Amino acid sequence: MIRRLLASVAVLWFLGFAWFTIALPGPLESATDDAAIVPTGAAGRIEHGIELLEAGKVNAMLVTGVDPEVRPNEFAVQFEVPPTLMECCITLGSLAVDTRGNATETAKWLAEHKFSSIRLVTSDWHMRRARIELARTVPDDLIIRADAVPTEPSLRILFLEYHKFLASWVSGLWLG
Repeated sequence: MIRRLLASVAVLWFLGFAWFTIALPGPLESATDDAAIVPTGAAGRIEHGIELLEAGKVNAMLVTGVDPEVRPNEFAVQFEVPPTLMECCITLGSLAVDTRGNATETAKWLAEHKFSSIRLVTSDWHMRRARIELARTVPDDLIIRADAVPTEPSLRILFLEYHKFLASWVSGLWLG
């Protein structure tokens, strides 16, 4: 009986991991949203958020998890952001140090704005967990669209992120 239970758990874990690695979320093809939420981390996230601003796909952008030492002018130089775009449309959030903190920081920022839809911009391997954490902290009527930045994650990153995703998902079941 215990063997069958353990075997079933192992099969479910393996199938879940296979789904997680094979069916990574992709970029959002077309949509316009009020704002982009961009957690710092892997390459390509911030650049994609800036592209969305410049293309008029979003009107504002929160970059969450920025090192507190980074100043807006340094950010603008590093990512080649025009001063007018930096002033009007980009907020640098420096309160978060992890994915859950990104969600909390985002919720505080959103409380100051009247947005009806946001676009979450993060790495494909990070999207599922980031979206779970974000959905827990923002109003239920806020539309969250996933816009994953394609990457080539290592097996190690996928393995770690899958377990973080499972922990986040399970804790969500318990917390309601």
